[in-house]
Amino acid sequence: PVLTSEGGLIRAGVDKQLDRYRDAMNNGKKWLAQMEAEERKKTGIETLKVGYNKVFGYYIQVTNSNKDKVPLDRYTRKQTLANAERYITPELKEHENLILEAQSKSTDLEYDLFVKLREEVKKYIPALQKLASQLAALDVYCCFATVAEQNNYCRPNFHTDNQDIKIVGGRHPVVEKVMKAGAYIPNDTHMDSDTDIYLITGPNMSGKSTYMRQVALIAIMAQVGSFVPADSADLPIFDQIFTRIGAADDLISGQSTFMVEMNEANDALQYATKRSLVLFDEIGRGTATYDGMALAGAIVMYLNNEVGAKVLFATHFHELTDLDKTLDHLKNIHVGATEENGKLIFLHKVLPGPADQSYGIHVAQLAGLPNKVLREATKLLKRLEAQGSELGPTSKQLDLFSASSNDDDEQEAAQDEDDNEPEVSSAEKDVVDEISNLYLADKTPLQVMQMVENWQEDLKDEDK
Repeated sequence: PVLTSEGGLIRAGVDKQLDRYRDAMNNGKKWLAQMEAEERKKTGIETLKVGYNKVFGYYIQVTNSNKDKVPLDRYTRKQTLANAERYITPELKEHENLILEAQSKSTDLEYDLFVKLREEVKKYIPALQKLASQLAALDVYCCFATVAEQNNYCRPNFHTDNQDIKIVGGRHPVVEKVMKAGAYIPNDTHMDSDTDIYLITGPNMSGKSTYMRQVALIAIMAQVGSFVPADSADLPIFDQIFTRIGAADDLISGQSTFMVEMNEANDALQYATKRSLVLFDEIGRGTATYDGMALAGAIVMYLNNEVGAKVLFATHFHELTDLDKTLDHLKNIHVGATEENGKLIFLHKVLPGPADQSYGIHVAQLAGLPNKVLREATKLLKRLEAQGSELGPTSKQLDLFSASSNDDDEQEAAQDEDDNEPEVSSAEKDVVDEISNLYLADKTPLQVMQMVENWQEDLKDEDK
């Protein structure tokens, strides 16, 4: 019950007196049902009923249409309603007293039994708490054992004389479960005394964040006593794990996404020790390119020179990969990807050295951005790379969108006219681009037919 004073706490067979009261209550209710049937028969009133409420107790209710059939020599009016009259009889009053007395005494007795039980249990609180703690620990160990056996986890080894990390065939315990069996690509992590920082480059969606998090999760799982998702794991004892992952703002307190990023980065720089693990994912994205790159570079150098923690630092600032030439404890690694028939294929394998590019436009193509956007982005990217290689130390920004930046396009157009080549419309260019970037292996015949029909419609619209 909602309240301990309402009864219904103690089950049958615990207390004999309580059972007697309940029997009286149950028999009383049977008697009331029997009385209702008998009175209907005696009076001939088929709608007569025996009821109860807390204010008036038990009563016999007769509708107004049947009032003339009521035997007033036996019935005494008790309450008048809009469409009925309620009566009482001496016999009903007697049983009412018996039933209500039994119910009241039953409720009081139940509460007394509950209080005695509560006082008795209080004597055993230390033992019960100890038992609960042991059962909770046993539950955790059983869970760890079951998960380890079902998912082929290994027993980690710990060492305290250094901070070396050696994980062979490490996996992300959550991501591998949502993928098809055997689809997850395991990766190794080897960070000895000569390697404190992994600078990780590679395309978006290639698995940089997953790789970083799997290392941290393996460390956490090991230190709470669980086997870990790897072929083998030789780990130090970390005192803290700091993460700067994802993008989130705190508008209520007036903090932008970049400010939140800097605050979280500051926590790591201020409080990390040589026994800590630090995960930084894309530091510097929320501000101007040069600002972000400068901050990211300075943070990497500070972690290397001042902190000495084990660091996994993912970035798209490829300029930072040159830091391996000046920082003794930094090593470049990248998540592999390849381009085949114009389609980006993620290898999800961590390899030594820096990535050759970020494949950002390829990822945008996978997202389905319009071909005009992709083509224009490719042109701007080439112009940006060309300008970047020619900029002097006094340049403030890249001349990417000004009128002069179209000179190359104008020269190309003039050259086309000199060669008397036929002019190609924008729609035709779009169709050619789509065909050149089309990967037929992942298309059904029906999809290809639909694409051809769309190209025809685009060319017809252009002619109009």
